[in-house]
Amino acid sequence: MGRLSSGARFLRPGYGRGASGALALGMNRLSRETSPYLLQHAENPVDWFPWGEEAFAKARAEDKPILLSVGYAACHWCHVMAHESFENPEIADLMNAHFVNVKVDREERPDVDAVYMSAVQAMTGSGGWPMTVALTPDGKPFFGGTYYPPEDRLGHPGFKRVLLSLAEAWRSRRDEVLRAAETLTNHLADLNKLPAAGEPSPGALGEEVLAEAVRALQRTFDPQHGGFGGAPKFPPHGALAFLLRRPEPEAREMAYVTLDKMAAGGIFDQLGGGFARYSVDARWLVPHFEKMLYDNAQLVGVYAEAYAQTRRARYREVVEATLAFVQRELTSPEGCFYSALDADSEGEEGKFYVWRADEFDVLGEDAALAKVYFGVSAAGNFEGRNVLFVPHPPAAVAERFGLSEAALAARLARVKRALFEIRSRRTRPGLDDKVLASWNGLMIGAFARAGRVLAEDAYLEAARRAARGVRSALLREGRLWHTFRGGEAKVEGLLEDYALLGLGLLELYRATLEGPWLLWALELAEVIAARFTDPEGGFFSTAADAEALVVRPKELFDAALPASSAAAALLLASLARYTDRRAWETLAARALTPLREALVRHPNGFGTSLQVLAQLLAPPQEVALVGPLEHPEMRAMEALLSTLPPEVAVARVAAEGDPLAAHLPFVRGRRALQGEPTAYVCQRGACQLPVTSAAALAAQLGVA
Repeated sequence: MGRLSSGARFLRPGYGRGASGALALGMNRLSRETSPYLLQHAENPVDWFPWGEEAFAKARAEDKPILLSVGYAACHWCHVMAHESFENPEIADLMNAHFVNVKVDREERPDVDAVYMSAVQAMTGSGGWPMTVALTPDGKPFFGGTYYPPEDRLGHPGFKRVLLSLAEAWRSRRDEVLRAAETLTNHLADLNKLPAAGEPSPGALGEEVLAEAVRALQRTFDPQHGGFGGAPKFPPHGALAFLLRRPEPEAREMAYVTLDKMAAGGIFDQLGGGFARYSVDARWLVPHFEKMLYDNAQLVGVYAEAYAQTRRARYREVVEATLAFVQRELTSPEGCFYSALDADSEGEEGKFYVWRADEFDVLGEDAALAKVYFGVSAAGNFEGRNVLFVPHPPAAVAERFGLSEAALAARLARVKRALFEIRSRRTRPGLDDKVLASWNGLMIGAFARAGRVLAEDAYLEAARRAARGVRSALLREGRLWHTFRGGEAKVEGLLEDYALLGLGLLELYRATLEGPWLLWALELAEVIAARFTDPEGGFFSTAADAEALVVRPKELFDAALPASSAAAALLLASLARYTDRRAWETLAARALTPLREALVRHPNGFGTSLQVLAQLLAPPQEVALVGPLEHPEMRAMEALLSTLPPEVAVARVAAEGDPLAAHLPFVRGRRALQGEPTAYVCQRGACQLPVTSAAALAAQLGVA
């Protein structure tokens, strides 16, 4: 059927307050759920069902279409629509009379969201949340859109009119509806049918692809504000990680400019640390104020890498402030990481974070300096108030106020403490406290990388605690589960869970050289190869034995998270270096082969895939260490190896016979010379003589 009108194109994603329940008629089925988003709708007068067979059986029995509504706990416009429509008894009556209504948390069921978001994008050319999709009783979509106002507004159809039109079409034009649903479902299936990968040919994906991707990114790069393209701007995590690993100075410079501009913008919380989801403008100034775990995890990784390359103090400050925010506000008592902070408090978007100019008067003699430094004005930059940002270099502010940079830093530290204390007394944004395996994997990797680069043991311990917490909460009889809240694990693990947790564990192993983390990562990779591989190339988002959806989704394009197929390929390609499993390397290459043209035409959407290609093209190199981790010389060697790129396989065994050696051919048979910690360096199958000092190891590796 397509869309009823251009209203299906209307997209304005963001965050806000949950439904008030003021018009609720009692608790619906969602009251039995654990998802914070579903619980926000538990008092709606809508007769909501969670996703599941009960809803589809009812639709079949009553010959009604499914009305699927998808959102997430921190989504501003999801909650606007909830307040306007789902709390409205008249609209609820229409929904209950004509549909079986299903509410889905996209973060709890990203597989369901992916299938129907593809449908909405096919029908309307755009997508976003809240997402509204009409389905046949067997789950095939025939209409979709995003936010709808309750009544017709500014050329957009009202939700009541949409509901009545859909009900009338189902009643009187059933054949047309079913044909449209069948056509659209076939189209969705075709989206996953990439050209057959076959066996990767040596010249199909070479270094020239990576160089072309850099040139393509240069063409869309914003040299003034950083990032790629115009407003709105989302942090380009994958592209930044790719650029930071390139040899071309211009590639790394694009990354540095972007990181500098984001750190100075309102998208970064200048008082409390952490990044908002995205900026509504091209300057990174005014954010949608929600803070998501996945953004902060990925950005910590790239800022840590940039610091390792440049030693710029600002990058270290951003890493430290962001991780402090995560530990303060997104960490469970067990050490796992929560999902998000809402944007709204007291029903207003950004109210917790923005300032009137006169609120700075409490700073006394520091008020004028603080206003200049944070770009505060009487007019404001966001609805009459101020999003704090850093419009001028600190040196320019110091000169303006006749201060040394050290004196400026001291005064700013005092200002930030005072403003943070004032802000902490405001009504706080809501917390989405579910624990997701995939997002925790990202943050485990972020803490591990920061701990390795900054030599901070506290960060490594935070990563260990989270890994132990995820294992306790989300691993059941060898199978990973996706989400945990209220003592209950739900939704069998998806590809994103296995891949992103595996990458986080690999990062933790590289930072600590503690064998159990690598062994767990290897177990997760085994599951990916066995249960998620597409014989035609790449990886499905759901396991072979998972609940069957109308199509089996496959995720190729980086969005808020790395594309799960690319993340799986990156994990397998990385671990193939450790295990010498050529089959895993082949699976990773086959995931890329059909994407060659996409990699060079749209590199900003394929940053993770480009990292996979860089991994595959890098010459094989291994460093094996033998000896106890607590030995001072071993510690020195470990610190030295922390500077090596991810393409180098680094492993440690305590002594001959270490269980880890059974899995890693390049450490098998290695022994400590004269009982001293010993390092073995091999490249392209040729090994150098073993050495027993960090200085000798540095000479072999050619690093300082």
